[in-house]
Amino acid sequence: MERGIEPEVRMVGITYTEITLLNAGDVSNARRGIIKAAEIRKTTVRALVDTGAATLVINEAMRQKLGLGIESVGDVTLADGETEECQFTEPVKVCWKNRSTSCEAMVMVHGDEVLLGAIPMEAMDLTVNPARQEVTGAHGDRVLLLAK
Repeated sequence: MERGIEPEVRMVGITYTEITLLNAGDVSNARRGIIKAAEIRKTTVRALVDTGAATLVINEAMRQKLGLGIESVGDVTLADGETEECQFTEPVKVCWKNRSTSCEAMVMVHGDEVLLGAIPMEAMDLTVNPARQEVTGAHGDRVLLLAK
């Protein structure tokens, strides 16, 4: 290998996708005319797709940026088997391309990236293709939800 040229590193099984997070209360208030649409607190982030995580996971800085209140506190078992007390926020609107859902977010004190978990992915009818490292619609471009 030529000196100074790094080999391409591909981390198989790790998938990221771009999502937009909005304060769901702000979205409702804008719809009602209480605030202007431009006042909705939102951010677009590169999220780690984590089907082992139940819901959306954010850190404290992201919670504050979106202006989300805390609705509850509970114990959570982490991937390494440790248990940690975490806060859960009021609803966050999660948008991926032409799809969206609202869910609570778990706040990880030591977290440094957003995790997109199984519940919001299922609600938006999304699946992950680890071989191609991409998120796609489980049923193509059309959302298909089962109601039985």
